[in-house]
Amino acid sequence: MENQEHLMSLATDWAPVFKLMGDRTRLRLLLAMHYFGPGEATVSELADIVGVTLPTASAALQVLAEGGVVEPVKEGRVTRYKLVDATTHALLHHVGGIHRH
Repeated sequence: MENQEHLMSLATDWAPVFKLMGDRTRLRLLLAMHYFGPGEATVSELADIVGVTLPTASAALQVLAEGGVVEPVKEGRVTRYKLVDATTHALLHHVGGIHRH
């Protein structure tokens, strides 16, 4: 019974992450951010990398930020995003996400 409770707890904990990663654009953005490392990337850099329009990347990054997976960092008129959720970072490794270095 204890193992079942643990498994159900895992499902509860992971469901929001899987929901965020269930969108192809969001997953591609996360994989790009993960690959390029702990640094921050601008919306336009990420849009170019994953091959989407700036508004599409911006909307997807906003959803990820609201979910606590990425964090926007304002630098004047430029907003950079960085991956901040350790659970998501670990999951990206499990799905085959690699780092550049």
